[in-house]
Amino acid sequence: MSSPSCIALAIVIFELIFPANVSTARAQQKPLRNDQRQIVDTISAIFAAARTDDVAKFDSVIASDFYIFDGGARFDGDAVMVFIKAQHAAGKRYEWNVTEPDVHVSGNTAWITYTNKGSITDSSGTMNQKWLESAFLEKQAGAWKIVFMHSTRVPTQAGENHAALHALSSILAQ
Repeated sequence: MSSPSCIALAIVIFELIFPANVSTARAQQKPLRNDQRQIVDTISAIFAAARTDDVAKFDSVIASDFYIFDGGARFDGDAVMVFIKAQHAAGKRYEWNVTEPDVHVSGNTAWITYTNKGSITDSSGTMNQKWLESAFLEKQAGAWKIVFMHSTRVPTQAGENHAALHALSSILAQ
């Protein structure tokens, strides 16, 4: 098969597979129960607190031993807020939104995965951004507290996603 034919075939396969998967995922998403909604609200609260430098609010939704893996590093709660405040002082603003939540509750523990759709704004303008994120929560004294979070930035440029390029090159090599 010629190179243009391989590329055309790969594009057709890509367009056929991915829209179907996205539609299926949305169709399968169920309405959230009350406890699941509380989990989403807790994650949204940490974002609101960080967005406004509200340390008291931030501390109210995290466990005492909270930490996050983000950008290849581990940060505890204090380090997160120090970093965010420094970013704000440098003129950066962040918008974070929990979308497509998948919430699981088991007794006094819960975990959530979601797509964080937001943006980063600085003097050069606004860049839309997505992150794939997860969190583990624990119910303490009747309130959900975030114990652990993980964040992986979704590449904004096609060349940044090496796994996808590798998969596509495998298809083209056939």
